[in-house]
Amino acid sequence: MPKQILLNFFLALLWMFLTVNYSLTALIIGYLLGLGLLFMMRRFFKERFYLERVWAVIVLFFIFQRELLLSNIQVLMLVLRPRLTIKPAIFALETDLKEDWEITLLSSLITLTPGTLVIDVSHDQKTLYIHALDVSDIDEAIHSIKTTFEKAIIEVSRP
Repeated sequence: MPKQILLNFFLALLWMFLTVNYSLTALIIGYLLGLGLLFMMRRFFKERFYLERVWAVIVLFFIFQRELLLSNIQVLMLVLRPRLTIKPAIFALETDLKEDWEITLLSSLITLTPGTLVIDVSHDQKTLYIHALDVSDIDEAIHSIKTTFEKAIIEVSRP
């Protein structure tokens, strides 16, 4: 991915020098033309096209924003209820993530979401132990984490 980004900037600078126009507009046009050229030649690269990974990071950001908003609303509704009828739970989440930074990112995203907290990570780094403030179905909570955060992290990190 870094090679593709550097190549794209090199093509943008080359475009600026060939057109003898050293403005920001020429740089942007050269960048877009280089992007198109790299997109057409993407099958010659070993790794996937870098804009796919950038798009995956943007999608992960918006997934986190959505989950953050929804969990804030859920916690607010729990706090505003006259009677506290919560079902706290601690459950184990088997993860498919392999790298340390992937597991750390997943743990951070879960912990930053109100109402959930990663308590521990197993020694083999395959299991996360999570405390949830209000869980009616543990299998549904595990499925929700795997289909949102974990899937998006895999999309960002895998080549």
